[in-house]
Amino acid sequence: MSTKELTIGFVGNPNCGKTTLFNAYTGANLKVANWPGVTVEKKEGAMRFHDESYRLVDLPGTYSLTSYTMEETVARQYILSDDVDVIVDVADASALERNLYLTLQLIELGKPVVLALNMMDIVQERGMEIDLHRLPEMLGIPCVPVSARKRTGLEILIHTVAHHQDKSQGEKIIHHHDPESSRHKDAEEHHRHYAMVYSDEIEDKIDEIEERLKKGYPELENLRWHAIKILENDQELKKQYPLDFSDILSQDYEKEIINQKFEFIEEVIAECVVNRTRKTEATDRTDRLFTHPVLGLPVFLLIMAFVFFLTFTVGDWLKGYFEIALEFLTKITVDGLLALGVGDLFVSLITDGILAGVGGILTFLPNIFILFLALAFLEDSGYMARVAYVMDGIMGRIGLSGRAFLPMLLGFGCTVPAVMASRVLENPKDRMKTILITPFMSCSARLPIYVMFSGLFFGDKAMIAAFSMYVLGLAVAICSAFVMKLLDKDRESNMLLIELPEYKTPNAHTIYIYVSEKVKDYLSKAGTTIFLASVFMWVVMNVGPGGFTKDMDQSFGAAIGKVLVPVFAPIGLGYWQIVLALISGIAAKEVVVSSCSVLFGIGNVTTKAGMGQLSALLGSMGFGPANAYALMVFCLLYVPCMAAVATIKRETGSWKWTGAMAAFQLLTAWVMAFLVFRIGTMLF
Repeated sequence: MSTKELTIGFVGNPNCGKTTLFNAYTGANLKVANWPGVTVEKKEGAMRFHDESYRLVDLPGTYSLTSYTMEETVARQYILSDDVDVIVDVADASALERNLYLTLQLIELGKPVVLALNMMDIVQERGMEIDLHRLPEMLGIPCVPVSARKRTGLEILIHTVAHHQDKSQGEKIIHHHDPESSRHKDAEEHHRHYAMVYSDEIEDKIDEIEERLKKGYPELENLRWHAIKILENDQELKKQYPLDFSDILSQDYEKEIINQKFEFIEEVIAECVVNRTRKTEATDRTDRLFTHPVLGLPVFLLIMAFVFFLTFTVGDWLKGYFEIALEFLTKITVDGLLALGVGDLFVSLITDGILAGVGGILTFLPNIFILFLALAFLEDSGYMARVAYVMDGIMGRIGLSGRAFLPMLLGFGCTVPAVMASRVLENPKDRMKTILITPFMSCSARLPIYVMFSGLFFGDKAMIAAFSMYVLGLAVAICSAFVMKLLDKDRESNMLLIELPEYKTPNAHTIYIYVSEKVKDYLSKAGTTIFLASVFMWVVMNVGPGGFTKDMDQSFGAAIGKVLVPVFAPIGLGYWQIVLALISGIAAKEVVVSSCSVLFGIGNVTTKAGMGQLSALLGSMGFGPANAYALMVFCLLYVPCMAAVATIKRETGSWKWTGAMAAFQLLTAWVMAFLVFRIGTMLF
């Protein structure tokens, strides 16, 4: 093996287990960024095997190398570059037939390809068998059985990759076709060297295009692949190599090439897979409920309600221990600072500003952890794809593709990746509409607000009050999209095409990586944005026109809040402290909680004693359940955090459109909070 670092590109269909396999190799040794110039996520990792270094790149999930979507374009450009040494094609072995189309395209590239037959444990569970001797003979590449979930076959796969890096074809190709039955002059040669051999007519066309490309571009490598793509009328390659092929391209051959590929795939499956027709009865029975046109949506809501039950019950139980730790830390910090003779002003900054703000947010970490753990479990089990399928009918009726629900689902975690995920939509109008409504999904940053205010005012109904925010956000998003549909007279229908992966036991390692990344993001935000916001809030509440003041009513913060009180009074939020907390929440939604701690002068506001103090203080101001629910609704619907706003600007490329979006969300939040408050005052 060469001493240079080997670069391995992981390619595969969505839901084939590619990322799970990639994570099994890299573990925590990975970095996530965007591909240059596009918003498609790029994951890179490093590993060592037998004292050799490997660079692993997880490419976007794609069904083909035809540049119809941004993911396919990115995957193809990277594979064609000189950066990748070996391609690992990760295929779902339990659904090999639909995965082999991409495999054949990768083989035609002429680069070293190793087929990783993932999910072999599922193959065995179903009683299926794959002939691992005949399959490499028909494809001409090494085929290695692995299970990323059970971490089996990993060493054999990487060992195969290491020894296959200099070979475009790794196995002797043995077809059962008779070359003599073909009139093509190179039929025997083709069947010896190419896994995919087309009809005589197609092969003749390929030869003609190859000859023309060779004359026009003598240095061009892999003429066969380029010729096939040009025959498929690939616009990108035709622009890149602007030769006249009009006399050869007498018709569109793309469908014919696709059909012949699938005919060959059927031959491969017939010869190499046994018992593939055995029905997956458990999956079918489950899907009768989870994908039912009527019951599917209520089941989803019940599952999410159970998630919030866990988030509150288990999360609050763990949260209690965090509160005890925060109280202890605050006490020893105050005692230590006073023992050192530190001034009251600095003690207040540390305890009332930093510890109360950042510490208060950290006490919600158990709730956040439980939420992400549950979402990761649902995603890795294969259920979330069913939710998108169930929502397709509803999304179609409101003028959006069912695919638009995928970014909206991500919005339950974080608005930033949810907005970026809107690139899966091919229709630009759909994309802009989805970006507009996605921030209405209740991201995890809002959860601390719901937990605190529902706990303060709704007692044993706190979980229901918090869960209603998620349902309300979804309802507002759907209604907004429906209104936009009525205003859009040029609406084109867009059907959802989505693969429903097999249900499987979630992989512990995959869930660990997902949850740990989210927790790290939360802690990072607590250490940066929330820390700075807490310090800033302490300053504006302790500094006024006359300098430092102990009377918050004389501070700059109070002056700013009081100016805006008339705007917020009709929605039950006419308190300058609440107004200022909402303004601070634009930096990060969690800051609303930390700001309340600073603004109301209550240390450790998230502890039982602190919440009791805050409840009594708010009650004395006339702030009751209707006000609290209006506050939660406003926090749900108003402008997302600055990171999300910046992402929206980058995705849309327009500050004007971003500003209009922010204005629309502020107006929606005000109107909904007004309605909720007015109705609530009649009920409470």
